[in-house]
Amino acid sequence: MAYDARVLRRAAARYDEDRQRREELFRARQRECYEKEPRLEEIDRELSHTMAKIIANGLRRGADPRGAIEALKTENLGLQQERGELLTGLGYPADYLEPTPDCPLCNDTGWRDTRMCECLRAYYVREQNAELSRLLDLGTQSFDTFRFDYYSRERYPGKDISPYQRMEKNYDACRDYAYEFSKRSGSLLLSGAPGLGKTFLSASIARVVSEAGHSVVYDTAAHVFSRFESQKFRRDDDADEAEDDVARCLKCDLLILDDLGSEMTTAFVQSALYQIVNTRLMTNRKTIISTNLSPDELGARYGAAIRSRLEGEYRILPFFGEDIRRLKKR
Repeated sequence: MAYDARVLRRAAARYDEDRQRREELFRARQRECYEKEPRLEEIDRELSHTMAKIIANGLRRGADPRGAIEALKTENLGLQQERGELLTGLGYPADYLEPTPDCPLCNDTGWRDTRMCECLRAYYVREQNAELSRLLDLGTQSFDTFRFDYYSRERYPGKDISPYQRMEKNYDACRDYAYEFSKRSGSLLLSGAPGLGKTFLSASIARVVSEAGHSVVYDTAAHVFSRFESQKFRRDDDADEAEDDVARCLKCDLLILDDLGSEMTTAFVQSALYQIVNTRLMTNRKTIISTNLSPDELGARYGAAIRSRLEGEYRILPFFGEDIRRLKKR
């Protein structure tokens, strides 16, 4: 699973802030108890010294340290018992001054060996969803809130099914894709006129895949191409940030490229799109492309190589019917 370095840095910073906040609350708890019973501070100081002695005796060479270690452990247990009795006498639990990690799986480090712990992954998901929410309405756009009643049940001109039937198929395909997302998933091409639910379903997929802990980048095609252009041609401070943006697009688990075809098409744009599509296919990374253009129109605009890859490697979901935005206005 690939993690977006920019999102991970923010998640790790939030994680560390919360850990420091918990540590400060524990220190405040200690100070409160020490003021009420100074002996508690003496005990904690003695406990820290006995732990250091146990470690030193365990590492000492020559004489067998086991006897000394057992004696120190007994002393340690005696101090812990005394501390517990003092705390309960003050009305606190006996373990009130035992530092307990918020996550026992990783002891609040965020990592278990080389794998990210579930606790840090939860922070990562929140940060990623916050970033996605700046572009998508994740608050209302979900599979549970999708409405079929705007789609006509009458057979659409030139098609063998109705818009309603088509959207049922598209909805099921997108929902299955989101909840079953893995390295074995393919890529999707959502093709059809504006206002038919392509962005809504893309946002719904982004939400589910992100909450499963995968790295997701959602952006408009026009903005992505502008970042590729900045990365290639600019030499100012923005070039470094653009390079990070390009790396995110090429390396994330799922890239959602929205509104392909709305940008001004140039030779550079054709080259950038080929790089995105081809690189992600070669590295087995998944992509969803949303466009108002048909596959034929995509081929005419971006070239035969792009069309071949889209038709050969992507699952194409056609959208047709009446613009939902217009229907809602009525």
